[in-house]
Amino acid sequence: MMRIAIVNDMQMIVEALRRVISGIRDCKIAWIAYNGLEAVRKCEEDTPDLIIMDMLMPEMNGVEAVRRIMKKSPCPILIVTATVDGNSSRVFEALGEGALDAINTPLVDINGNAEGAMELVRKISMLRTLIDPGKSEQYRKNKSCVNSPSSSDAPLLITIGSSTGGPKALAEFFSEIPASLNAAFVVIQHIDKQFVQGLASWLSSECKLEFILAKAGDTLQKGKIFLAATNEHMVLLPDMSVNYTPEPENNPFRPSVDVFFNSLDANWKNKGIAALMTGIGHDGAEGLLKLKNSGWYTFAQDKDSSVVYGMPKAAAELDAAREILAPKKMAGRILELCMKERTQPWI
Repeated sequence: MMRIAIVNDMQMIVEALRRVISGIRDCKIAWIAYNGLEAVRKCEEDTPDLIIMDMLMPEMNGVEAVRRIMKKSPCPILIVTATVDGNSSRVFEALGEGALDAINTPLVDINGNAEGAMELVRKISMLRTLIDPGKSEQYRKNKSCVNSPSSSDAPLLITIGSSTGGPKALAEFFSEIPASLNAAFVVIQHIDKQFVQGLASWLSSECKLEFILAKAGDTLQKGKIFLAATNEHMVLLPDMSVNYTPEPENNPFRPSVDVFFNSLDANWKNKGIAALMTGIGHDGAEGLLKLKNSGWYTFAQDKDSSVVYGMPKAAAELDAAREILAPKKMAGRILELCMKERTQPWI
């Protein structure tokens, strides 16, 4: 049985969310809080399997509530807010502090019925495949826990996979990367497609390089950061262009880091640099190991700087990372490697 908590200051929305959750098989309400401060207290007393968190509330907003919960009593958090467009920076702050994902609040009519509830049901169903209900203690452990081009045609590629806490880690990493670095970049971040444009804009404002939503057919280019842009898996084709595929459909991590890393191993002709950052689960660890064995220089985020030490921990346990560092230090080390590569191979 999955125990879900609701945090929202509007009684009508609380009631609509309660109806939606009560209608999902093997789900029940753990508790309800009407502001962030109350949610922090209740979570300390009774940590649920999932929290549905609003952003704008009295006494304590959603960003601060996520930050305190992830510090004191970590558990999976889904941001459900009706003001994403007007408060996108707060949504991405919350994702950076450890929220798993974000979704628009279902519209509620005068009778308390929720239009768009199926999208919330779908999101909860997807998240429950990543969460082991009744074992939120895992969060505590984790927190404390065509013709192929020649290799000479391919730019240096730096690729990063991230999930829970990823926006903040990515901002820290790319804030240290100069616009003049002669490399192409790809980022695979677990996030719903409706928020990916906002994420790209927010990250671009925090960094020296611009984040671009990758479209099918785009070719990776120096000086650009391509961000996976759909709920399907992004892959690299033999002609160095990107595409999207629904396969494997049973992979709950969308877009999947492993799927992209595996396509790099098959089709990228140069050695590159790959990193796996903070996130729940194990997506990307096996793909990172495959790249390491093919001659790539690989990194994983360290435990202390990770919001959830799941994905990078899985990579460390597989010995898939050559170095384990915090994002800013990782960026500095990569700059050293890029300078070294001008005169001699890194490996």
